[in-house]
Amino acid sequence: MKKTHVIEFKGVCKHYPHLQILEHINLQIRAGEFFGLVGVNGAGKTTLIKCLLDLCEIDKGSIQLCGVAHTHHHARTPLTFLPEQFVPPYYLTGQHFLAYMAKLQRRVYDSKHAHEICQTLDLAVSALEQSVRDYSKGMTQKLGLAACFLSNKRLLVLDEPMNGLDPKARALLKHYLLTLKAKETTIFFSTHLLADVEALCDRMAILHEGRLPFIGTPSECCTTFSAENLELAYLNCIENL
Repeated sequence: MKKTHVIEFKGVCKHYPHLQILEHINLQIRAGEFFGLVGVNGAGKTTLIKCLLDLCEIDKGSIQLCGVAHTHHHARTPLTFLPEQFVPPYYLTGQHFLAYMAKLQRRVYDSKHAHEICQTLDLAVSALEQSVRDYSKGMTQKLGLAACFLSNKRLLVLDEPMNGLDPKARALLKHYLLTLKAKETTIFFSTHLLADVEALCDRMAILHEGRLPFIGTPSECCTTFSAENLELAYLNCIENL
């Protein structure tokens, strides 16, 4: 049975004065798929995600979320989002932040579940009593991820989710994401960590100089660009454009 598209970009263009960021982007993400968007710093990954979430206007084309135009106020209801530069309100404790996010989503805050998620991400439960102003970058990232997972949404949009995490936390996060895959959660995430793409993604896209020169599985990427691993395939792709 063909899976439906939960995200669809059609001919999307975005530019700033004297700079073209996205050029005729066509991309579909299927329900239950783990999809990785890779590219160098400044390639336009964050801009593409901001366009998806209607945080910035597109100049041309269309975007749909679960069949609804991305500009519609209900379009983002099925998803949760973690920005690349996640900064929670400094005056809240970790627990207050998670409870506040639950309230915004009209859910009852479940402290037991919150503690379980935090332990899964290697964030000490005691840290939830601390002010987030005292958090390290890694702790802040784990708190943002915990808020996303506690939302119980079926679509996660994550901009550089491994940002600031140490090797242990990265390994734990990948393990947890794989449990979500078994539940047919859809994840669309940007990254420059190709090992994570190989470990997690059903498909991937390479964004370079505003275009998508490759969309497919990691193994297809290696075959297409005659490389023995994804890192070399990526280099072959962008250097031959």
